[in-house]
Amino acid sequence: MNQNISVYLRRCLSAIEGISPERKKLLDQLVAYLQNKHHRAEETHLIYICTHNSRRSHFAQVWAQLAAEYYGFYRVKVFSGGTEVTRVHPNTIAAFQRAGFEVKLSGTPNNPHVELLYGGQQSMLCFSKEYHHSGNPQKDFAAIMTCSEAEENCPFIPGAEFRLGTTYADPKAFDGSPEQDKAYDERCAQIATECLYVFSKLKH
Repeated sequence: MNQNISVYLRRCLSAIEGISPERKKLLDQLVAYLQNKHHRAEETHLIYICTHNSRRSHFAQVWAQLAAEYYGFYRVKVFSGGTEVTRVHPNTIAAFQRAGFEVKLSGTPNNPHVELLYGGQQSMLCFSKEYHHSGNPQKDFAAIMTCSEAEENCPFIPGAEFRLGTTYADPKAFDGSPEQDKAYDERCAQIATECLYVFSKLKH
C-alpha cells in the first residue's frame, strides 16, 4: 500500500469517532453479517449497489476492499453494480487520485475500465455494470445499497442472502459548481471511514 493511501486511511481512522451512534447501529448489522461468515470460514462477497454505478458504489467497493485487506480479512471480496450502465464518473476518478491512487484507463471512452493502483502491483478494477453482471457473484452475497433511488427501486435483489441500505448523499448535486471537488472528497472520505469502522469491529 503506497504512502499516500496509508496516510489517507489513518486520517479516516481518526474520523471514526465522529460517526453518529445511529449510523454505527446501522453499520453494525453489516459487522454481524461479516462476523458470522468469518466464523464459518466462508468466503464473503459484498456488492455495493447504486443506480448508475458511477460514484458512491465505486467509492464503497474500493474502500471496503482496502479496509478488508488493511485488517487482514482476505476472504472478503467486494464488487459493485447498478440498475443501469453508465461509466465511472470523471469526478469520482479525480477524487480517487486525490486520495492517493494512481489511475490507468483502458477500454471505451463512454465506459472505461479504471484501474486503481495502490501499491506495487496491487490494484482494483472499476467500471460501470449492472449488479447482476456476470463478473459479480450471483448468489450468497450481501447487497449493500448506497443510494436511496436504488434502495427504493430494487425491493428484491435475486441471490442476496443479506441486504442493507447504507445510503449516502449524492455528490452529483455539486457537479460543475465551485464546491464540486469538496463534495466528492467528503463523500469519498465518509465512505472510507465507515468501511474502516466496519472492518475494525470484526474479530479474527
